[in-house]
Amino acid sequence: MSIFDNKRLPASTFKLDVERMRKGWYSDKYFLNIVVMLAELARQGYRFAGASPRMKEVKLEDLDTGDIHVEMQWFTRRKPFSVVVGIDKCLAMLKECAGYFDKDGKWVSTYDQLEVTAVQDGFVAPYDGDPARVTPVLKVRGRYRDFALLETPTLGALTRATRVATNVYEVLQAAGGKEVLFFPARFDAHEIQAADGYAYHVAVHLFNQTFGHRVPSLVSTDEQGDWWGGAGGGTVAHSAIACFLGDTAETALAFAATLPSDIPRIALVDFNNDCVGDSLKTIEAMFYKYRELVDAGQPEEARRYVLYGVRLDTSGNMIDRSILPLGDAKLDRGVNPRLVFQVRSAIDRAYEEWKLPFEWLARAQEYCKNVKITVTGGFTPQKIRYFEDYHVPADVYGVGSYLFSNCSEHGTNNDFTADVVRVRIDGKWRDLAKTGRASVGNPALLRIDWSQI
Repeated sequence: MSIFDNKRLPASTFKLDVERMRKGWYSDKYFLNIVVMLAELARQGYRFAGASPRMKEVKLEDLDTGDIHVEMQWFTRRKPFSVVVGIDKCLAMLKECAGYFDKDGKWVSTYDQLEVTAVQDGFVAPYDGDPARVTPVLKVRGRYRDFALLETPTLGALTRATRVATNVYEVLQAAGGKEVLFFPARFDAHEIQAADGYAYHVAVHLFNQTFGHRVPSLVSTDEQGDWWGGAGGGTVAHSAIACFLGDTAETALAFAATLPSDIPRIALVDFNNDCVGDSLKTIEAMFYKYRELVDAGQPEEARRYVLYGVRLDTSGNMIDRSILPLGDAKLDRGVNPRLVFQVRSAIDRAYEEWKLPFEWLARAQEYCKNVKITVTGGFTPQKIRYFEDYHVPADVYGVGSYLFSNCSEHGTNNDFTADVVRVRIDGKWRDLAKTGRASVGNPALLRIDWSQI
């Protein structure tokens, strides 16, 4: 999987709609028009009859335009860098769909006639703003009409996955090594979840490798973990608390009683807009059940009632009632620093109000101290950095829609582009790019061994 183990994901991973992709179903129509035109010119035996302002010194009369060979490069222009993901999917498209239909309508595969070099998923591509100095992440040399139809789907695969990975990486940097829950599944079609979850996973690996952390990959659906062997995790939704008539503590107890003990118990505590109050009720209820089972000599059963954390998800237009007397109308809406500090303080001292025998005091204090605070709702790198700068005691950040954002804080889109930059004439590769672009080298480009794809 990517730069971390020098392996490629096999083509079967992606479950491509091969038949329709070969016919141009997923391609901008003008690419299909180009393929039809070039194929017909090749059938007619057409030879170039124009005049090239770029190649006045080259003999062009015998150039077989229909079968012209080109060099194409794929690159991104997000400043200052992009975490590239989607390469393996592009290679799968090339392997499965590069070729042509013969006169009898039979598919003829030509992927093995292409010269392909590519970086690995997880490569960091820098960009300084000059489109003539891009960092190619994929280069293909071969007969253009054999792979022209794949420009649209390959660009889409790279754009989407790289956008998600780069956004995740920025969030992880802002969080400084704290866990980041991947919560964007509800903001897009379900068909894209596996690719998004893989992009997130690659970004987490890159962050850990770069900064020496051990942040786990935490996705919310099983599909998000499909390509890399992960599994969805999570807590409870507001709808579950509604089923228990707004009793957050009772919901937590029922969750603990019925779900396997290896699923973290994280109580969602903003249902009644009282994060402090519902946190305290939930911790007390869970601890008393935990203590009861420990005293009864059932330590394994008691593990069910270890509260891993509480999650704050207050709506951005509301001020939690626990800070309402102190709240600032502008600063204290939604999940904000003052609220998190209040919840942390209340949790740490919760045991002081419990009627406990002396021998349980230290264990109760430790139980409370170990309860983590997860914050969700509108978190971006900017908001996370604000929390971290003020040492807000949030332990885990849940991030959703921002991870799909197409614009970084630097104001550049994460879109990919592909250009023809060279053509082969008389057996030689000659520069031929649109004005302002050029063929650019990249030492990270590796020759593709199709047996690995």
